[in-house]
Amino acid sequence: MVFMFYLKQRADISLYFYTKHKKMEQPIPNNPVLDKLPEHLRQFIKPQNYDDYTSIDQAVWRYVMRKNVDYLSRVAHNSYLDGLKKTGISIDYIPNMYGMNRILKEIGWAAVAVDGFIPPNAFMEFQAYNVLVIASDIRQLEHIEYTPAPDIIHEGAGHAPIIANPEYAEYLRRFGEIGSKAIASAKDYEMYEAIRHLSIIKEAEGTNQNEIEEAEKKVSFIQENMSEPSEMALIRNLHWWTVEYGLIGTPDKSKIYGAGLLSSIGESAWCMTKQVKKVPYSIEAAFQSFDITKPQPQLYVTPDFAHLSLVLEEFANQMAVRKGGLKGVRKLINSKALGTIELSTGIQISGVFSKMIAHEGQAIYVQTSGQTALSSRDKELVGHGAKTHAAGFGSPIGKLKGINLAIEDMSPRDLRAYDIYEGECVTLDFEGGIKVSGEIITGTRNLQGKIILISFKNCTVTYQNLTLFQPDWGLYNMAVGKEIISAFSGPADTKSFDRMTVIPKESTIKHRKSAEKTALEKLYQQIREYREGRNKTISRHKVFEEILLHHPNDWLLSVELYELAVLSNDPGFCKEILTHFENVKRKRPEVGHLIDDGISLVAKNNSASISLKN
Repeated sequence: MVFMFYLKQRADISLYFYTKHKKMEQPIPNNPVLDKLPEHLRQFIKPQNYDDYTSIDQAVWRYVMRKNVDYLSRVAHNSYLDGLKKTGISIDYIPNMYGMNRILKEIGWAAVAVDGFIPPNAFMEFQAYNVLVIASDIRQLEHIEYTPAPDIIHEGAGHAPIIANPEYAEYLRRFGEIGSKAIASAKDYEMYEAIRHLSIIKEAEGTNQNEIEEAEKKVSFIQENMSEPSEMALIRNLHWWTVEYGLIGTPDKSKIYGAGLLSSIGESAWCMTKQVKKVPYSIEAAFQSFDITKPQPQLYVTPDFAHLSLVLEEFANQMAVRKGGLKGVRKLINSKALGTIELSTGIQISGVFSKMIAHEGQAIYVQTSGQTALSSRDKELVGHGAKTHAAGFGSPIGKLKGINLAIEDMSPRDLRAYDIYEGECVTLDFEGGIKVSGEIITGTRNLQGKIILISFKNCTVTYQNLTLFQPDWGLYNMAVGKEIISAFSGPADTKSFDRMTVIPKESTIKHRKSAEKTALEKLYQQIREYREGRNKTISRHKVFEEILLHHPNDWLLSVELYELAVLSNDPGFCKEILTHFENVKRKRPEVGHLIDDGISLVAKNNSASISLKN
């Protein structure tokens, strides 16, 4: 009854989606959410190319959605069905970006199409901007129950509905905001590329099994040699056990809200069995790894969506973005990627950190390599962009030796007393052994009046017998701060760097269709047109004969024919199809349960339809 009522409500939206889908490249409507996206994220967006979806793709979507809505109406959190209505997700048609954005903007979100897995930091940052990234490809019929590759079923039918719940949507946004600041390791990106490659070739039609096994071995090898997990690895675990595979309620009585479960007709049923261990959700989930290629042996259950945010904040309190310090700089150096440290004055140094000098558990000098930008309050300081500091940037951190008052806390009178004044030649002797000697040119202050940057000429910077800067290198700019209060991934000001070179190396594979596949697609299209009333002259019996003769192993189109035969009250045709099903199940026992589920769904819906008429 719930399923039939839902179908009736979706009829008008399905018609809307069909008429919109007939145009290949619908422009995405103006959406204030998308307007805020920075350029380095826009590079990941790709056209959806709606006409690339075949009639078989549409049938796969319809089968999964009909089965999911029927089953999930009983086991999913109530936000799921409510969200399907609010986000305009149709059961009968793969959604397009035009339709989704038209509706999503009403709840303050947007959607964009991307090519498979994108780098974790970029994925998180999209979320921080309230943008849902949707891998626009769709799984093959052979992987209808589960695919390791992100696809439009997983993203559109899994993620989109739940974000209509305001509390969960805020959790998702906040997760993106915090997650995008998580520091990754060089191994993380290696793992990302390996997993992306594996997901691409496993979903690509006709991939050699040896190639898949080699890719799986590489993923396993990297995973076994990751050493200490990075912040990104840990927060990615939290994302997996909540956003992707989360349950809500109690371990004994839980509902599904995770997109990976909502979009998998196999695992959504599997996770409800006693074979899957249910664990109360806590920060410990950050240390539980996962395997994207296999069903999960245990899942975490949150009592409510508010608890998710509590755990997230608990985790964030342990991140370098909030703790800074020596460990934060070490994480950035190990990442070998663009990152930022913020000093106690608020000055921010963004670049690839390469060296650090420590003393008594504190960082007393930091050095970047290559382009570096200086900012305050996430806005680049005038004259201190990547072009000015193209060869890197180094600065001492801490207090001056023998002086209790830090430079940042000195009044103008104090600064004058210690000769930290324009035109003065001075030697600043820092705790830990860093010495800065030169003529002060000027100082830069923040809005609160604290000095955050001092510029020198004829400057020498040394540490013991090591020269860190010498006069013939030009002007020396010294950041002022007694400690590092924050360290995080990415730049302080997103406009400081040209970040247009982070696109994944490998694209999803588009195989050429065989003549047999093309012929089968035409049969699927004919039955689709018949069911929708666009062509009633098509002979369903002739289509069935073609299946028996040329495509005897296909099962999904026969399920659709069986549905039409039941609806038209044709018992003879039903019997023929059921006989065919038995033959397919003998040859392909692995699809037997899918056929049975299709038959059961037809019977249930037909019975519900009759009861509604009565």
